[in-house]
Amino acid sequence: MTIRHATEADLDTMLAMVAHSRGLMRANGNMTQWTGYPLADDLLEDIRLGVSYIIDGTATFALVPGVEPTYGYINHGRWIDPDSPYATIHRLAKTAGAKDVSHEVFAFSKQQYGYLRADTHADNRPMRHILEREGFVECGTVYMSDGAPRQAYEWWRWDEVPADIRDFVEQKVIPQYRHFDAAHNEQHVRRVIARAMKILPGTQVPSPATPRGTWRPESVFIAAAMHDLGLAYGRERHHLESGRIIRACVELRQWFNDAEIEEIAQAAEDHRASANQPPRSLLGCIVAEADRDIEPETIVRRTVEYGLSHYPELDREGHWQRTLQHLHEKYAEGGYIKLWLDNSPNAAPLAELRTIINDEPRLRTLFESILYNQ
Repeated sequence: MTIRHATEADLDTMLAMVAHSRGLMRANGNMTQWTGYPLADDLLEDIRLGVSYIIDGTATFALVPGVEPTYGYINHGRWIDPDSPYATIHRLAKTAGAKDVSHEVFAFSKQQYGYLRADTHADNRPMRHILEREGFVECGTVYMSDGAPRQAYEWWRWDEVPADIRDFVEQKVIPQYRHFDAAHNEQHVRRVIARAMKILPGTQVPSPATPRGTWRPESVFIAAAMHDLGLAYGRERHHLESGRIIRACVELRQWFNDAEIEEIAQAAEDHRASANQPPRSLLGCIVAEADRDIEPETIVRRTVEYGLSHYPELDREGHWQRTLQHLHEKYAEGGYIKLWLDNSPNAAPLAELRTIINDEPRLRTLFESILYNQ
């Protein structure tokens, strides 16, 4: 395919692409995205800035480096990498009858930048599917200049991990998560991988009794990717089953020796929040911390949704009492969740969550809001 910079001579064609793509959104139930946008002036500004592209005369998109102003505040989540420079993919559209070139758009964009972001309407299911297929992780909700909410996505290229290991994880490991529950799906494992890779190797564990072990980027990558594979055999012993799967994985032996595979397996076994003992290695601490992913409102929402799904016989007050009990048992002061790293990325959000738990009227308001939106 030929991808080139758009020029003003392409404007009429680009506007036709936008009109066609807007129609596709409406046909798929997305009735509010791209209402009065993008206009000719928006596309001309992209062209002027040199960020607008044409693909074989059948599709267009903008790839915009630098800070996207509407991404400064993110709700119901957080950017996993809030600091690294990134580029944003905007205004992807195609002509009527043209084949889907989204994979080529993202492949081109990934070649240009190591970090990418994108956003789309919650109702734009086709685009959300494309983003997730391309390895983007949903991070939360951002708001356009007019206040309209959009689902925010982020992607990273891990150059420090060899390409054959990345390919193995993409092709053989991550697809297995499609068969697990919504809290442990492909988006979950991608978030755990990304968070684990963002924890610096020099991070210290607070207890001197916990050994550092070895630290290699590829070990962290594999341990994070495979930590929940045992869910194929049920939730109760999934951490132990994950360790067994890792030890039995023949492919790993082309990259890791026996001692490294054992440490990766132990990291999977040690990741559960309910574990009474600290992980046996720094690698285990990193995976456990990455799996926590504490975002206060998300934690409360998942607690309520789990209760609604698994205890349908409870009335409103019963669900409220169950929510209180679970949050106090797991997350409150004295709860069983533990943070194993100094300067843990989870320390601040856990403190915020505990503030919400201790403020029962505020927690009840959040609980009622979640029920109302079911």
